[in-house]
Amino acid sequence: MLVWGCGSPDEPWNDPYPGKDATANVSYTSFNERPKHLDPARSYSENEFRFIAQIYEPPLQYHFLERPYTLVPLTATALPQIQARDEQGRLLDDDAPHDEVAFTDYIVRIRPGIRYQPHPAFARDEAGRARYHALTGRDMEGIRTLEGFPQTGSRELTAADYVYQIKRLADPRLNSPIAGLMSKHILGFAAFHDQLLCEDTGEDKRAAVHWRDLRDYPMEGLEAIDRYTFRVRIEGRYPQFRYWLAMPFFAPVPWEADRFYSQSGMAERNLTLDWYPVGTGPYMLTENDPNRRMVLERHPGFHEEIYPDRGSKEDRADGLLKDAGRRLPMIDRVVFSLEKENIPYWNKFLQGYYDTSGISSDSFDQAVRFTGFGEAGVTAEMEQRGIRLAVGIDTSIMYMGFNMLDPVVGGDGERARKLRQAISIAVDYEEYISIFVNGRGEPAQGPIPPGIFGHESGPSGVNPVVYEWDGNAPRRRPLEDAKRLMVEAGYPEGKDAATGKPIVLYFDTVGTGPDARARLNWVRKQYAKLGIQLVIRNTDYNRFQDKMRRGAAQVYQWGWNADYPDPENFLFLLFGPNAKTVSGGENASNYENAAFDRLFEQMKDMPDGPARLEVIRRMVEIVRRDAPWLFGYHPRTFTLYHDWVHNLKPNLMANNTLKYQRLDPGLRANYRVEWNRPVLWPIWGLAVLITGLFAGGWILYRRRQRSAAF
Repeated sequence: MLVWGCGSPDEPWNDPYPGKDATANVSYTSFNERPKHLDPARSYSENEFRFIAQIYEPPLQYHFLERPYTLVPLTATALPQIQARDEQGRLLDDDAPHDEVAFTDYIVRIRPGIRYQPHPAFARDEAGRARYHALTGRDMEGIRTLEGFPQTGSRELTAADYVYQIKRLADPRLNSPIAGLMSKHILGFAAFHDQLLCEDTGEDKRAAVHWRDLRDYPMEGLEAIDRYTFRVRIEGRYPQFRYWLAMPFFAPVPWEADRFYSQSGMAERNLTLDWYPVGTGPYMLTENDPNRRMVLERHPGFHEEIYPDRGSKEDRADGLLKDAGRRLPMIDRVVFSLEKENIPYWNKFLQGYYDTSGISSDSFDQAVRFTGFGEAGVTAEMEQRGIRLAVGIDTSIMYMGFNMLDPVVGGDGERARKLRQAISIAVDYEEYISIFVNGRGEPAQGPIPPGIFGHESGPSGVNPVVYEWDGNAPRRRPLEDAKRLMVEAGYPEGKDAATGKPIVLYFDTVGTGPDARARLNWVRKQYAKLGIQLVIRNTDYNRFQDKMRRGAAQVYQWGWNADYPDPENFLFLLFGPNAKTVSGGENASNYENAAFDRLFEQMKDMPDGPARLEVIRRMVEIVRRDAPWLFGYHPRTFTLYHDWVHNLKPNLMANNTLKYQRLDPGLRANYRVEWNRPVLWPIWGLAVLITGLFAGGWILYRRRQRSAAF
């Protein structure tokens, strides 16, 4: 009776969620690492963006379906108006020579009527004064969460809020991770930062004041032109700035929230923007318990936004345009549960308690199969359960690099170049992808990944140094070609032709444990194909970075994730002035080629189009020939999702895609019942056994009683 009281046969007994939510329009997912920053001025991590991108709204966003990735307005009425100006501020033509452009203005107009989520920072008393902006220690007694402030309010988003946030990026108290970069581009940004820093460290010690109203501090390159229009002035040309306008860094923060959270006693109670964000987006954070779960709920005053009606033929075939024109968001609440271990997370997904799932190495074979053409799909078991697979290629690259300052593998001499080319052929990344990443990768033909302008597929996109086109796909050149290059380089069978000594190279890397050892052994065997002895120098990440800064590594392995979908964000990794040993930049190979550098300077400011594509082709041709990298592979993202989840398409640049998803909660409830029926026969068997033992014991007891009486 007690067991039967645990639940009804029509409800799963192991359901971790309240029964009343069985058919609610709620999405269930997980997170495995607590977010450190939810303040858009400070957050720069993927696990943080997945929360704040649903809450905050920069002026622009990426189109959900279109590829290559395309910027579209979010809170803006249109893409920014871009104006080039000379030193005197006179307007120039769009095609004005680079050296004539002193400034570039980005003018953004936002839509009227967009409102912030309800929050105590906006609450007003009967006289219209801010209710919670002058709290005393007594007012704060007993308050631990925002629920301690019962009154809330809201107001309309204005252009001044975007200006205020950009000033926050320059505030030295916040240490924004992009402050250094923006100081090189936004006019007056560096001077603004220095002014605030002087106040914080000067003799008057104004840092003792908790709140600094940034509205009172002008920045030369910022202006709120009117209530709905603001201007950002960039030094020279920086076309990539438009992509930053789609990142949470440039989402608006109202001065009222900054004032509210800066009061004494707030930080000690975790009442900060890092804990309770304030935005205009489709969702608001209503529960923040990073040791257990986090909850997003629909913003009740969210402005009108509709599902896109543009997409490819494949999108239409996959049903991704069925909701075209519907108002967003389509899910009422999103529950994120903390899951630190893969096995319980995977089991809950199979039980229907998570809507989507990544795939760990342990469960890969159970979930995914590959066709004879190398295409990924779900196994028969997953297909029977209505589980589907979404595949996307990351806007990133994993590569193996050569230090071009090294006397053996570096330099622009023909001997070293042919050595690098031979190694590029010998290291079989197709095999690496199959063995170590479960096929979740695409061999790279150059530095630019799919989805980024400048990436080409088919015969024109093949790296001719390493691959041949066999009529249908690229095929890695045979090992004999690599050995021939070794002979031409003066290293027949891996030995120096002049001295007869075997060539020894040193591979610097970071990695411990059995998996890392297996990968490193594999790398060693690839070099051994050419007779090269590879010495592994394994170290911790800090020492590895120090070696890279000093140019002390010879061969290394690294990767790069796109900050924004522009070829400049990948080609700058090979731009000479960005050499790590010279400027501390991201050119870890310290590669320098005068022709490549001239083309880069030309390409980076060009608009996308045939002329820019031709320049990119020439640049890629140069680095393919010089081979400063083994181009490695572009990782693939595999996501499993249940039948009741709709509109899931991997978008590796956008983080605000929850608003596009739609659920069928009724179907999910039915599946949960079917997949989680209790197995009762062991319980009934145990009950019968206990009853039999009790009955047998009672009979023996009664016999003994009667025997004693006789």
